[in-house]
Parts: sequence; C-alpha cells; structure tokens
Amino acid sequence: MSHVVVERSFPMPQSDADLYVLEDHLAPCSELHGVVWIRSVVSIDRRHMICEYEAPDAETVRKVQREAGAAFDHIWSGDVIES
Repeated sequence: MSHVVVERSFPMPQSDADLYVLEDHLAPCSELHGVVWIRSVVSIDRRHMICEYEAPDAETVRKVQREAGAAFDHIWSGDVIES
C-alpha cells in the first residue's frame, strides 16, 4: 500500500457540514477501490485541505476522487517521516 496525499482548495470557506458531505460522497468509492482515509487537515481559513490515504497507488485515489465528483488540486504518493 502507498501513502497518498490529496491537496484541495475551495473558492469559499468550507463548514464542517460541507466537509462531511464530501466525505459521504467519497466513502463508498473508497471502500470499493481499497482506499483507506487516514486523516485530513483543513487550513484555518477553511479554504485549503490535505487528505491522507493508504491506497494501492495514487492513480486509484485519483479514480476515487473523480468517481465521487470531488475536486482536487494535486494527488501524489510519498513516504511518511516519523520522529
């Protein structure tokens, strides 16, 4: 499994309800394709977010995002650096 990051930006600040709707759209597609959400971090202004996933590869995460209709800026695989 790969560690995959999704970067998102929003034209308007997102409420918690907005973000839960996004997650509701992503969950069924994620489960179908073996993508597991790890965590998300939203900026203080609520206009930027990164989401971390464990997935077979970055392309699978792209497929899930597109199928769910979730907008994203960048998707990339990386290594976790822990202290």
